[in-house]
Formats: sequence, C-alpha cells, structure tokens
Amino acid sequence: MRVVIVTESFPPDVNGVAHCALQTARHLVDRGHAPLVVAPATAAGHGPDALAPCPVVRVPSLPLPGYPQVRVALPSRRVATAITEHRADIVHLASPFILGVRGMAAAARLGVPAVAVYQTDLAGYARTYVGAGEATAWRRIRSVHAAADRTLAPSSAALHDLEAHGVPRVRLWPRGVDTVRFRPEHRDEALRREVAPNGELIVGYVGRLAPEKQVELLAGACGLEGVRVVIVGDGPSETSLREALPGAVFLGRRTGDELARIFASLDVFAHTGPFETFCQTVQEAMASGVPVVAPAAGGPLDLVAHGRTGLLVPPRDEAAVRDAVGALAADPALRAAYGAAGRATVEGRTWAAVGDQLIDHYTDVLSARTVVAA
Repeated sequence: MRVVIVTESFPPDVNGVAHCALQTARHLVDRGHAPLVVAPATAAGHGPDALAPCPVVRVPSLPLPGYPQVRVALPSRRVATAITEHRADIVHLASPFILGVRGMAAAARLGVPAVAVYQTDLAGYARTYVGAGEATAWRRIRSVHAAADRTLAPSSAALHDLEAHGVPRVRLWPRGVDTVRFRPEHRDEALRREVAPNGELIVGYVGRLAPEKQVELLAGACGLEGVRVVIVGDGPSETSLREALPGAVFLGRRTGDELARIFASLDVFAHTGPFETFCQTVQEAMASGVPVVAPAAGGPLDLVAHGRTGLLVPPRDEAAVRDAVGALAADPALRAAYGAAGRATVEGRTWAAVGDQLIDHYTDVLSARTVVAA
C-alpha cells in the first residue's frame, strides 16, 4: 500500500502524536508498504529528516502563541500535491486539527479513502485554556472525522465520547509500547542516588508541563516524608510548577534510552492529566515494571487495572493522589506485585502487533471502497 500520513506533529517533536506517527511509518516500511509523511516544519526549518524511515514533506508553520513547542501548519498546496505525487492508496490523518483538515479535504477531492486517528481531547483543552468552547471543539472534531472512511479511537473512553458526539464509523485502535527499550532491567542505582541522595522513594511524572496535565496535583506527594518527586519534561508551566512543587527534581526533556533508565529507576509513576485519550507514558511505566497512579478518566481506564497494576484515583483530586502515593510508598511488596503485573500486562502490546491491526483497518477501508465502486 502507498500511504500518506498527514500528522499535526512529527519528530523532533516529543509528544504522543509525533511518536505514534513515527512508529506507524516505521511499521509500514517494515511490512513492505510505502509511507510518506506530511508534517509541519520545525522551528529550525525544513531540513533533512535523517532519522525518519520514509520521505517527509514539511509544510510551513508558525509556533502556537504562548506554547512555542507546538507548531501550527500554514495554508499550503503541499498536502494535496504530496497525496497526488505519492499516488496514495489511503490517507492516514494523525490527530487531525489544522493540517489534518486540509489532508481530509484533499483526500475527498482526489477520491482517496482516509482513516482519521483521534488522539487529542480538543474539548478538554478548550475547557482548560479558555474555559469555554467545548461545543465548538466537538463540532470541529465531528465535521473532520465524519468525512473519514473510518475513525480510530485509542481507548474505550475515547470511542464512547466520539460516538456520543455523533462521530460515525468509529473503531478501537490502541497504541503500542517498546517493551525492549522500556524494561525493569534498566533500573540505575547511580541515577537513583543522584536524584534521591537520602534514599527517598522516587515518584516520577513524565510528560508535557502544560496546564491540561495538572502536574501541580503532585504537591501533596511532595509533602510526604521520605518521598522525592521527579519531573521529566518541559513546557509552558515549568516555572509555575517549580514553585508549586517544593523539593521536586526537574530533569527537563529526556528521550530514548536515557528516558528508559529514568522510568525503570522510579518506585512509582504518577500521571495527573484528566484529558488523556490514551496515555502512552502509563504504558511505558508499566513496561518498566513500575506501579502506576493515574486518574480514573480517559485512556488510563483501559490501561491500569486498579488494585492489580496500580491505583486509579478521582480526577483533579490532589489528596487522592497523595494518599495513593503514600499507600504504595508504605508497602514495598505491593509495589513489586503491581510492577510485575504491569510488565506482564503490556508484553503483548508491541508496536508490531498494533501496527498489524492498523494495516487490517486500512485493508477493510480499501475493501469497502472497492465494494461500493463495484
């Protein structure tokens, strides 16, 4: 198959959309297909995408006001040109919002089937950033995804939200995890001594430091005796979080094998954001053999088995986060049991396995188009 992946973000960006688009492209190449990626240009310019597994077309972009790590694509004919020149059999729209909307329009105009992958809770972001606009966000989501031949939701909660808001033809497609890179054996005692020199229990958060992630809910955990909170990531909320989380260690953005060492060196992983359509970092913590504390909302509901691989807590509840961390801090045997169960749970969730599921979705869509045409 010849596939054009139109994505709102792609490496060197570090986020769930970029990572999933990269893994999708890699898997398609591994299976003998021919992907092409269309993505916003980076801050450094178009430049060569040396680490990409396939050709990448970069579309001019501007930084999002107040959040320069996020790039917004400008109007461009490159999307339609890329689909045409690549002779695409199918268009894959990764978290369509701006560039993906143009990709959907181009695919429809050219008669190329499209699969839209829902990854970002735009309605939740609207509530967080502007305190309104949730209905407007859902109208945009519905209009884009309704035009696609199939929408793929990453979790049961996301699927139910899409269907409840009138999005048709929704199917479940979860995310994979690199179980070779993320594994318990990468635990690093030297790193642990560096961030917790007095032997404190290490509680880690990994992800963007932005308002929707509500990382300030770890303030209660920072106050627990014998606990050291470690924050990995960057973003517009970093300055305020340094004030809100006294005693926390901020390691900045980390990736690759270095990130895997950090994950495996944690005693507890805590995620606080209530708007996750999936939550890849929860899977990476589980693959690393680390018990998880996460909100009982969105993607974590599918990932965390409460009382077996971690603890689910009410969203936006600082005291509940603190109490869950405290319960795990007080019980080493429970942490070990949850961590081992988490690792066992994700061992079959490789990117190869979910990549093959994606190819099956493509095949179904192409077959349906063929039947209609006949």
